[in-house]
Amino acid sequence: MTATPPRRSALTTTSFGLLTLALGLGMVVITGAALTLRSPDSTLLPIMADHPVVLAEGRKLYVQRHEVTIAEWNICAAEGACTLEMRVRSHNDPATTPATGLSYVDVQEYIVWINEASGHDFRLPHAAEWDAMAAAVLHKRPAPIFTDPALAWASGYLTEGIVPRALKQQGHFSTSPEGISDLDGSVWEWTQDCYAGTAADADPAWCPAYVVSGEHVAVIPYLTRDPANGGCAVGMPPAHLGMRLVTDSPLGNSPAQ
Repeated sequence: MTATPPRRSALTTTSFGLLTLALGLGMVVITGAALTLRSPDSTLLPIMADHPVVLAEGRKLYVQRHEVTIAEWNICAAEGACTLEMRVRSHNDPATTPATGLSYVDVQEYIVWINEASGHDFRLPHAAEWDAMAAAVLHKRPAPIFTDPALAWASGYLTEGIVPRALKQQGHFSTSPEGISDLDGSVWEWTQDCYAGTAADADPAWCPAYVVSGEHVAVIPYLTRDPANGGCAVGMPPAHLGMRLVTDSPLGNSPAQ
């Protein structure tokens, strides 16, 4: 029997105890009874790819050049907005090491924080958007083994992977024509696409699992940090779970796009 995930409202992602209200160019942060004014900090804005991804319908998607790093993640943790604090091996640089071991809940904490702290509106990509981002660099995926669309994601579990399983520093893998790095690397990235079996109209507040994209597509329960123990199928699981931000509007610090 599969346990029913607890219903999650928009407020649960602000479990770090801050309630924010937009106020002009700044934000009112309410912590208990104290009120403080926080202005957006542009130094927290991530480095974006040189060019946006132009999607099939002509819409532009602005994509973070690299996956969120340990150094970026730990700023969120130091401010008490992200529950998980990360450590890095002595021979790795936290500024160039992808933040991994992230659950969907962890990722949502980071997104709430970066949006409040930077004043910009970031999100996770949809699975179709991720495929468009990676189309030029990703190895051609094999034809689906299953004809049922609800099971197509599981095909990748039954194929032998060719991407190294070890975590690599950013820039180790390919760069797309737009300037997006490591989409074909050893980190699978969370998307915002809910997977609830055949329930196509599932309420996201009750979503038990989400699609993660990488060398193959996988479905991972929302609380899972270690994909070796939490995938929804047998076979080759994703190597690492991380994240990359996207946005629908350009940043002020981005190249002309």
